[in-house]
Amino acid sequence: MHKMIGRTLLFILFVSVFAFPLLETGAATSTVYKVPVEDVVEKGLYAFLQRSFEEAEDAGAEAIILEINTPGGFTDAADQIAKLMDESSLRVIAYINNKAISAGAFIALYADEIYMSPTATMGAAQVIDSAGNAADVKAHSVWVADMITAAESHKREPKYAAAMAEPENNLPEYRAGVGKLLTLKADEAKKVGYSNGTVGSFDELLKETGLENAEIISTKETFAESIARFVTHPIVVPILLSIAGLGFVLELYSPGFGVPGSMAAISLVLFFYGHLVAGLAGYETIILFLIGAGLIVAEIFLPHGIAGVIGSLAIIGSIIMAGGNPMYMAISVLIAVAIAVIGMVIIMKFFGKKLHLLNKVVLMDTTDTESGYVSNVNRFELLGRIAKTATPLRPSGAIELDGERIDVVSEGSYIGKGISVIIVKVEGSRTVVRESKEKGENE
Repeated sequence: MHKMIGRTLLFILFVSVFAFPLLETGAATSTVYKVPVEDVVEKGLYAFLQRSFEEAEDAGAEAIILEINTPGGFTDAADQIAKLMDESSLRVIAYINNKAISAGAFIALYADEIYMSPTATMGAAQVIDSAGNAADVKAHSVWVADMITAAESHKREPKYAAAMAEPENNLPEYRAGVGKLLTLKADEAKKVGYSNGTVGSFDELLKETGLENAEIISTKETFAESIARFVTHPIVVPILLSIAGLGFVLELYSPGFGVPGSMAAISLVLFFYGHLVAGLAGYETIILFLIGAGLIVAEIFLPHGIAGVIGSLAIIGSIIMAGGNPMYMAISVLIAVAIAVIGMVIIMKFFGKKLHLLNKVVLMDTTDTESGYVSNVNRFELLGRIAKTATPLRPSGAIELDGERIDVVSEGSYIGKGISVIIVKVEGSRTVVRESKEKGENE
């Protein structure tokens, strides 16, 4: 009897020590990844989201919550992010805590569920070009179709997505008459089925989605990803390239390798490093750039300028290849080249005589008579002298004067050998004669 009571107590002790903690931990075995989608949508953001999705899938997460606050960005980057979301096997929830504008709205529409804070908005998704103007008809048509597809991907009414991208749609009840893009507030988005609910906080979102007991893992950008996002920003790219171009121009007249050259080198390193991390550039672009730089250096020692031209084209090509959007990168390169040319003109105008390396590339000095340079001695003492032709002049030939043989040309007519001529003009090494007709002129 005592043994049975003892065994019962041991069993209860085992359950209390081991079983209850197991039950306790089992209540929070699911994990949710919280991923910020902030600032401009570009390829650097895509690289960060791609890593976050891979980590969540490898960890067996129950869901990913994208906390969205973005004014939009590049459509090609948004396309890649949307594809990433669409192909993921995880539950993807978009939490718009402020704004999901343009490409941000496009990304949100690919989420399985959308929740918004009370002050959040989404919409205004008209595609614009690099100059800030409405894109051409073809690009605009493609983007409107993409917005409709995004809405239809999760069975949302497509006419509202179309109105976000097409100002000709008429939805006056949502402040979107003809000529205006649709932007939905939180209550409006819920009414039209573009939001699953309005929540006042992230904790409230977890309760609404049944994830209140999940372990929340917040992902953050690594230092490399932050650098990549910064240097792939549409405003930063032309600035970096302009600093690089102008820095190398300034370095042309600076002895040694100074501050301008260092700034240019750092700008290029940041440019290629950021685009490598973002997955836009490969090592082939760096190899092409180094080949181009080598050819430009070789141009200092080689004639004809062919190496310099090929090297310049190789560098421009490598920069364009490093970007995800060739047209945008070409515009950025043109801006950088224009700034470099302006800088070159200013330097040559105001500091031309002080140029250092540039003097080896561009001939800066003139050798004129006023500066004391002559290509040949002008023998003005020969003017008016009479001599005899040593050879026929056809019209060039030779004359003999005081035992000296001199190369001359006639004024155009043929003069035979042994004929008396008078020297009428001396221009450096060119001596002009004509046949002497007057008596007494012959020696």
